[in-house]
Amino acid sequence: MCCALTAGEHPEDAEEAECIPLTSGSVAELYIEPMLPLVGDIDMMHYRNTHLAIPRGHPPPTQLPAEFHNYVKVHEIIDSHLPGFVYVALRYLLTQCSDDARYNCIEYAEKGYYLSNKGGKFDDTVAHGPATLADNSDTSSLSVDVVRCVRCLSWPPQAADWPTRHRNNGWPDSATLDRVVSNGCDVVGVAHRQCKQHKWMGNYQWRLSFSRAEIVLINSWTPVQQIVYHVLRVYVKTERLTKCADNSGAGTLSNYHIKTLMLWACELKPNSWWTENLNLVRICVELLNTLAVWLTDTRCPHYFIGNCDLLDNSFSVGSVASNLMSLNESYFSTWLVNNYIGQCAQLCPHYISRLFDDVSTTMKLQNAVSEIVYWRFDTALKDLWREVDFAEYEISHTVSQFSLTVRSCVCWMNELTKIDKRFRVYFSAVALLHVARKITRNGFSECDKMSDILSTIFGLRSSVLPRRRIQLNAPELVQLLQKSAVEHLTTYRQLVAPDFGSVATIVTTDFEALYAYKRGDYQRCLQLSTRNVHALLYARRTPSVPTTPEFIQLMDDDIVSLTALTLIVNPQCRNFSNNTCISQLTLSLYLMTQCQLKIHHSVTSLAQTLDYVEVAQGTHPRQRTLDHSTLKLIERKVYLTISN
Repeated sequence: MCCALTAGEHPEDAEEAECIPLTSGSVAELYIEPMLPLVGDIDMMHYRNTHLAIPRGHPPPTQLPAEFHNYVKVHEIIDSHLPGFVYVALRYLLTQCSDDARYNCIEYAEKGYYLSNKGGKFDDTVAHGPATLADNSDTSSLSVDVVRCVRCLSWPPQAADWPTRHRNNGWPDSATLDRVVSNGCDVVGVAHRQCKQHKWMGNYQWRLSFSRAEIVLINSWTPVQQIVYHVLRVYVKTERLTKCADNSGAGTLSNYHIKTLMLWACELKPNSWWTENLNLVRICVELLNTLAVWLTDTRCPHYFIGNCDLLDNSFSVGSVASNLMSLNESYFSTWLVNNYIGQCAQLCPHYISRLFDDVSTTMKLQNAVSEIVYWRFDTALKDLWREVDFAEYEISHTVSQFSLTVRSCVCWMNELTKIDKRFRVYFSAVALLHVARKITRNGFSECDKMSDILSTIFGLRSSVLPRRRIQLNAPELVQLLQKSAVEHLTTYRQLVAPDFGSVATIVTTDFEALYAYKRGDYQRCLQLSTRNVHALLYARRTPSVPTTPEFIQLMDDDIVSLTALTLIVNPQCRNFSNNTCISQLTLSLYLMTQCQLKIHHSVTSLAQTLDYVEVAQGTHPRQRTLDHSTLKLIERKVYLTISN
């Protein structure tokens, strides 16, 4: 979502420019799923497609990736007196030719224009090192660190030795090396801690960033290596060995030092060191002891840049080095039980967490850990189901609130595919409904704007809209888009249902029934809805259907009115997804009742429906406002019909 929102915005000083985002940090690097959280915030880098960096002395490119603008300012990367820190000087202007998509180059006559590292901050952000902390409270419980950067498509000469240096243990392999080098690098707007107070360097110094390389490398680690990295990070955090740098200029130990330690270990240690007689405690202690030696000798070699050291005499390591040096397996085992496994136990029910009141013997400890593992396996799928349900709502809510552009569509689809390909199907449905909503509101004047979005959704080079404009009027086109969206939603339900059938009851024809009702096929809708009610009536967990504007267009006036009244009477409902969603059961009951009324079913059938409603009322929590209002509406409709 964060990537898509960033991609949909234009920088204030360049209306045609676009921001190209990249998820980085722990979110992108780690694929393991431990009980204790991996991620404290979301790290996102973004660069403007009107700026490009090249190594000093390199010729400007004649071709660029498709995301770049027709006009691109090219900056040279110039070394500073500190390895890894550079200046970015404007040198060329590239203009794209319309006939062959190649770029022509114009050299700026005026030299000495350096790009400031202070630009590009958002109004609703707080400085956080090279990042800005975006206020994302409306869409996520996680904060977002947004890092402005300038893209460099070339592997930097400062790290020229990295791809070719001798490696004895086969990591990274040649394919991974090639992928890393082909991704190039970035420069991020931050000065060295010793230069931040300098009047000029503090404003114009940048740092070479290898985040793209780190994502590829860490994703190539084995699960054991990722687990070790995670545990080391938790250890230095809980033992308060790291803290944010202040303005004094003194450096402190950071997560990046732990990452560097792990990268070197994965390269230098043979595979057997990680796998033979596997012992997490032994591995962690040896690595922390190595870190202690680095701190004592005031050295931490940059993993990519040969002559760059991440430690110097300005670092305030104090007693950290001696504490790490004295660390042994007995101490770390105790810490792991009390501060890691113990924290996992706190996430469990009381009957499990209280087992840790006494783990004085190996047998008691094994029993306690086993109970955590069993509970985790039992609840993991339920947790995942809740996240899927929440993600569905957030996708529809965010698209509705912030609209879509071609660039944001691409980002949505790319980022969601990384999580689960099925989300891409769901997003495509929401996007189709979004286009239908826009055309309903603005008519064919919206078609040209939306045609590129449809091309992106369907993966076509050109949209079908211009060719069909003569044959279709706006209502017909909207109907086609809605029909396609319902087909996508039905496919999505069919893809999701098999994986979660043990923890939730998911019917796959709820949107098909809804669309049958909308087009007046009441017999088909009644058939599907009745079957769905019977399947859902006593289910413990069921999906929900959002009532965002994208989905509300599929529903009738009564549901639209109830949704509007819910939001008017209780505006807080806008911030809680469950309150403004309608469950599959409630929706199926409503559609079944409406069809029974329209085709004049017997009083006996309607009385049975009232029994179903009574059961449904007991299954929905009180805060499900729209569900309870809809169920009351069903009762009222049925009672009025029976009394008449």
